[in-house]
Amino acid sequence: MSIELSDVIEHERIWAEGLNRGDVSVADRAFAPDCIIHITGEAEPVRGREAWKQFVAGLLVAFPDLHFTMEDQFRVGDRVALRWRATGTHSGPLGAIPPTGRSMQIDGLIIDQLANGVVVERWEQWDQPRMLQQLGLA
Repeated sequence: MSIELSDVIEHERIWAEGLNRGDVSVADRAFAPDCIIHITGEAEPVRGREAWKQFVAGLLVAFPDLHFTMEDQFRVGDRVALRWRATGTHSGPLGAIPPTGRSMQIDGLIIDQLANGVVVERWEQWDQPRMLQQLGLA
């Protein structure tokens, strides 16, 4: 199946704008119900859209002002590569870690495999050690 560049741009616009509003429900439009999300540093992939929404919602609790900017996008066949930057203030719990009140800025990379305009599989890397350092936790 051929993916048009306009589909890729729309997919990323929907997802980034939703995250920036703190709205994880946009995952319903951007991810397949049985999607698989591989994240460097996580022991197991996140399996399924509902589990992905819960994972992201946890980040939004910890960083209610989280803001993503898509820096670069490249498409080859059914794969899309993205470079992003995120900023936020740690003003809510991050798992068992209480809020530090500190700001962070991190960069990350994503490779999405799309089918019918939604993500079926994602590989994501982001600078977790840098985030922890900025929060005074490492």
